[in-house]
Amino acid sequence: MPKAKTKSETENIHGVLGSDEAEVKRVAAELAQKLAPEDAGDFGLEVIDGVADNADQAAARIRSTIEALETLPFFGSTKVVWLKNANFLGDDPKARSAGVQAALEELSALVDSGVGSGVTLLISATEVDKRRSFYKTLTKRADLQVFDRLDSGRAGWEEEATEIVRRRADKRKLEFNSDALELFVLLTGGDTRQIENELEKIDTFLGKDRAVRVELVRELVPLSRVGVIFELSNALAERDLELALTLARRLLEEGESAIGILLAAIVPTIRNLLLAKDLMEQHGIRRPHSPFQFIAAMNRLPAKATEHLPRKKDGSINAYGLAIAAQHAHQFETNQLIEVMRACLDANVKLVTTQLDHELILTEVVVKLLGRER
Repeated sequence: MPKAKTKSETENIHGVLGSDEAEVKRVAAELAQKLAPEDAGDFGLEVIDGVADNADQAAARIRSTIEALETLPFFGSTKVVWLKNANFLGDDPKARSAGVQAALEELSALVDSGVGSGVTLLISATEVDKRRSFYKTLTKRADLQVFDRLDSGRAGWEEEATEIVRRRADKRKLEFNSDALELFVLLTGGDTRQIENELEKIDTFLGKDRAVRVELVRELVPLSRVGVIFELSNALAERDLELALTLARRLLEEGESAIGILLAAIVPTIRNLLLAKDLMEQHGIRRPHSPFQFIAAMNRLPAKATEHLPRKKDGSINAYGLAIAAQHAHQFETNQLIEVMRACLDANVKLVTTQLDHELILTEVVVKLLGRER
């Protein structure tokens, strides 16, 4: 078991890293102000611009950081040295250059040996190569905060994004009902910058009334690509033929490929309806009023009952999409869903091997799913 870092090892070395640029910049700026000594004025925070155009500039910024760390604070006080927005810690030609790597080795040695009790080092960067020795030194010696952008194409991202939105909404005392929260998450696609911007917009619009409902989210939050795909999935599950065809056409007009629409929205929706319907019928699960009600019921099932379900990268069940489908599965017959899955396979082949009109191929699949009542 690795030895835990002690407070003395990490209290004056900090890193704010990750691919979520907006969040890294926000957290690093707040941390810099928090760490800077109040009584030192302008001398308490020394900022070194980490945005370099080439390898020579990058090496120079690193050596400026080293020089700042080795220079004692004025008047016997303390100071913070902030290497801000470093763009030479990733895996590109600039970062790989011998000059930059040599300078980073010097900085790494200084960090490893300790920067002194009167100086605090803060490093912020959005691109970091975790294979490099410098990153490994930071993980050993620094108090690290990592903020990676959520990948809305990855299974299970909705649950992580929901927690982010809920925490930030709570800070603003915004009260989302479950449907509004679900819609907001999928319209903003896990982008923290957009989440913050849209929450601020809602905050300003509401005034004293803090209740956030679906109608308000639809009115104020613009539809992103992820949002349109989500709305298409919803329209399919809710058997709204006209809206589903309109949204599919809109995606095509905005440059989305027909195969992408089929595989990102239509196939997952039908698959989740089938899986959810089977779980509900086999294990007596009632139609849920909210996604998390179904997730709780599914978590109570024995492992064998859920071993066939789609999984996230960490091996846990991709429960959120199934839970959404469970709310609408009663509107479909199992045989019909199986038949439409076969139609999706046929459509996939046509899109790849023929010159048939792509909108027509998608329309045929959607109509086969929604064009008849139960």
